[in-house]
Amino acid sequence: MRREPVNAEPAVEGLLRELAPQVLGALIRRHGQFDACEDAVQEALLAAAVQWPADGVPERPWSWLLTVASRALVDHWRTDSARRRREAAAALDPTRVSAPEAQDTLVLLFLCCHPVLSPPSQLALTLRAVGGLSTAQIAAAFLVPETTMAQRIGRAKQRIRDAGARFVLPPPDERAGRLGVVLHVLYLVFNEGYTASSGPGLHRGELTTEAIRLTRLLHGLLPGDTEVAGLLALMLLTDARSAARTDAAGSIVPLAEQDRSRWEGAAIAEGQELLTRTLRAGPVGPYQIQAAIAAVHDEAADDELTDWPQILALYEVLVQIAPGPMVTLSRAVATARVHGPRAGLALIGTLDADERMTHTHRLEAVRAHLLEQAGDPYAARESYLRAARMTASLPEQRYLTRRAALLRTVPTATEPTGPCDDI
Repeated sequence: MRREPVNAEPAVEGLLRELAPQVLGALIRRHGQFDACEDAVQEALLAAAVQWPADGVPERPWSWLLTVASRALVDHWRTDSARRRREAAAALDPTRVSAPEAQDTLVLLFLCCHPVLSPPSQLALTLRAVGGLSTAQIAAAFLVPETTMAQRIGRAKQRIRDAGARFVLPPPDERAGRLGVVLHVLYLVFNEGYTASSGPGLHRGELTTEAIRLTRLLHGLLPGDTEVAGLLALMLLTDARSAARTDAAGSIVPLAEQDRSRWEGAAIAEGQELLTRTLRAGPVGPYQIQAAIAAVHDEAADDELTDWPQILALYEVLVQIAPGPMVTLSRAVATARVHGPRAGLALIGTLDADERMTHTHRLEAVRAHLLEQAGDPYAARESYLRAARMTASLPEQRYLTRRAALLRTVPTATEPTGPCDDI
């Protein structure tokens, strides 16, 4: 029995993204062999992406995917003489699966964060297996070349296999050590969904929805952990602005210009309530601080009423407990709002020698914005154009080039003599 055909391919894509880690978890729990199981799941996802939009979503989509993936796994083993003994064990009946799918996803999260892996490898593998991000997207999140990330993911899979890791939730004493990486992974998945690093759209709702869903599951597993609650609050408070981030034509609307009546009040209220409980419950961590910053933005009726001194003070705390180039960049924006654009420019100047910033356009984009505010339109235009060339996101390219075009005919004493390049 099948439902009515699904015409909206994004709906199918979102369902597949949710089910993929559940199916992968079920296969790994039964057979191990991370690489082979992931390849089999990818084959099943490809088959579903082709068939479901035309034929309709099966009544039991999870079982459908597990059946197809299991058959692909069996076919893979049949072609490998060294694995013939495993063929009979692989011939399973997916309809008999009894383990909760959501639990499988959580187990997979912790498996990818196995202590035999370095923290960067844990993050990369989890983003690939659970978050469904491409190697290029993961590389962009880590600010490293794509080839480097591909090698890191390959080595991580091999080490998981060599360690003989079992597909079970780690005991509480080990779980605490892996939790920080799990939270960072969910944070990166959410960020990639909120502002996609490449492609035609600014926002990938299936990724933000999946990150929030997984963080809710984790919060249910660990309700007393303040950083889990802080991360969930951060996601809710940030994602609440999604509808106002683009206009009817799909163009980016900066935070200062957004119609705040379009922000989702229920998500803001839930995030604020979570944050209030969290800040009173224990030590304050970086996700709680970022959630507090998001809450200050969400509480303001408009940009002029935003409490920028409070936001700057929160960034001063954040840079002490979780320093990094992106934190410095955000702190520079807040500094500019409180002390003027030249102060912000001085702060981002400290990032020019940071090799990690060569893999992101955001340094040049912020520099352009502050140069424009400081009254240097020629230099601002050049930075906008450099930033546009560095990003693979089409909405961000259009936004940055449009800002540059608006500054094209503005006269300034710093502009060189002679005609400007017609870009």
